[in-house]
Amino acid sequence: MRKLILLSVMLCITGASGVRAQRYDRGFERSSIAFVEKGTWTAGGSVAYSAHKNDNYRFFVIEDINSTGYRFSLNPGFCYIVRDNMGLGARFSYGRQLLKVERANISIDEIDINVKDYYALSHDYSVMAIYRNYIPIGNSRRFAIYSEMQIGLGGGQAKLLDGHKAEVLGTYEKSVSASIGVCPGMVAFINKHFAVEFNVGMLGLKYTHVDQVHNQKYTGDRRTAQINFKINILAIGFGLAYYL
Repeated sequence: MRKLILLSVMLCITGASGVRAQRYDRGFERSSIAFVEKGTWTAGGSVAYSAHKNDNYRFFVIEDINSTGYRFSLNPGFCYIVRDNMGLGARFSYGRQLLKVERANISIDEIDINVKDYYALSHDYSVMAIYRNYIPIGNSRRFAIYSEMQIGLGGGQAKLLDGHKAEVLGTYEKSVSASIGVCPGMVAFINKHFAVEFNVGMLGLKYTHVDQVHNQKYTGDRRTAQINFKINILAIGFGLAYYL
C-alpha cells in the first residue's frame, strides 16, 4: 500500500512538472537566422510633399472655400547593428506647412462664421534615439518584421495672421516636445543592399508645451499630454533604406 501511495505521488509530481514545462515553453527562442548581421550600417529615410488649392469648394458645413497650401517633410535616419538582428541608431525629422485662406464660410443652423485673409506658417523638427529588433519571417532572408523603440525630443515655431477685421491680428508660437513610443513595421529587400520599409505608429506617450505671444502684447501657454494605445492607419509610413 505504501509503495502504491509513493508511486502515485511520484506520478503526480512528474505530471505537474510536465504540465508546467509544457505551459511555459512558448517557443519564443532567438532566431538562428542573421537577417541583418552584426557590423552592418543602415541608412535611409523618406520625403513627402503635398499641396492643395481650393476654388469655391464646399466641405460639409464649410462653404466657399478659397485656399492654398502645402506640407513638406523630410525624415532621414541611420542604424548600426550591434548584434545579429539588433541595432541602435538615430532618426531626424523636419516638416514645414503653409496655409492661406482667402475666404471661407461656416454655416450651422443660424450661426454663420466668416474666415478671411488667414495665414499660417509653421515648421517643426525632432531627433530620436532608436533601438530596432528584426524578426525574420520563417527562414526568409528577404522579408522580416521589426519592432522599433523611439525616444525623442523636438520643437517648432508657427506664425499666424488673421486679417478679417479692421486690423491685422498676429500670433507667434514656440513649442517643445518629448516623446517615447514603439513603432512596428516590415522590411523587404529589393536586392542585396536596398530595402523597402513601412511602419505603423501604435504605442506612444507625448508631452508638448507651447508658448504664445499675441500681437506682441498678450502671452499664453498650452500644455498637452497624449497617450496612444491604438493603431493609426493614417500614420503608416514608407521609406527606402540602404544596408552596407
